[in-house]
Amino acid sequence: MPDPKVLSDVDDAGVASITLNDPETRNALSVELLDGLNESLSRARADERARCVVLRSSHERTFSSGANLAGFAGDEALVHKHFGSERFVGVFRQIGELGKPTLCAARGHVLAGALGITLACDLILAGESASFGTPEINVGAFPFMIMALIYRNVPRKKANEMLLLGERLDAREALAAGIVNRVVPDGELDAAVADWATRLAGKSPVIMRLGKEAMRRQLDMPLDDALDYLRAQLTLAMSTQDIVEGVSAFFEKREPVWKGA
Repeated sequence: MPDPKVLSDVDDAGVASITLNDPETRNALSVELLDGLNESLSRARADERARCVVLRSSHERTFSSGANLAGFAGDEALVHKHFGSERFVGVFRQIGELGKPTLCAARGHVLAGALGITLACDLILAGESASFGTPEINVGAFPFMIMALIYRNVPRKKANEMLLLGERLDAREALAAGIVNRVVPDGELDAAVADWATRLAGKSPVIMRLGKEAMRRQLDMPLDDALDYLRAQLTLAMSTQDIVEGVSAFFEKREPVWKGA
């Protein structure tokens, strides 16, 4: 039986790891891999042990090469190709609505549709040899599926450059463009990811869930609507046991014990 194309597990610290695991295709975003990714994200959302989700790759030199180009020239009816692209939308929505912080460990090439998956995450740590790009225009395609995520993360002119020229950015250029949060030596990436993931998993799960939903919902609201919505969310947060515990622990100079309520 072949190895699953997506691996998942949860450690004792509450960090859920979801690993792209199709090295023979450099983790091309096939139907099988996207289905596995959607299923793993759904499980992570439902698993109360999981406090933080890390996306990573089992391939040493590639996070993912992007969509499986063979599908573009396949014999499948066009309407079914259209239906199949819903898998991408599902991944993007699931990451956004997970209610738990997401961290991407970007190692090697992060290309095309994979860049969209990476940008959907809250935080991105990159190894110094990582590269990022939207090369679709070079093969007569265009990054339609990930365009909305690119424009929500990258300044407009830089986004235009990426989409229209199809050139790759190295890790330092990606850092300057706001694509990644931090670049570390390749040999230190796993340790840096473990540090951030453990710290994220140590926060109040109920406050993190409220905060994550507010981050997503307010993004495209008019300012007045956003302020009213966020004020209501603050009131809701003040009703939780965890905010009382957090403030009490601060004044008592001890680590908080989160109740998740």
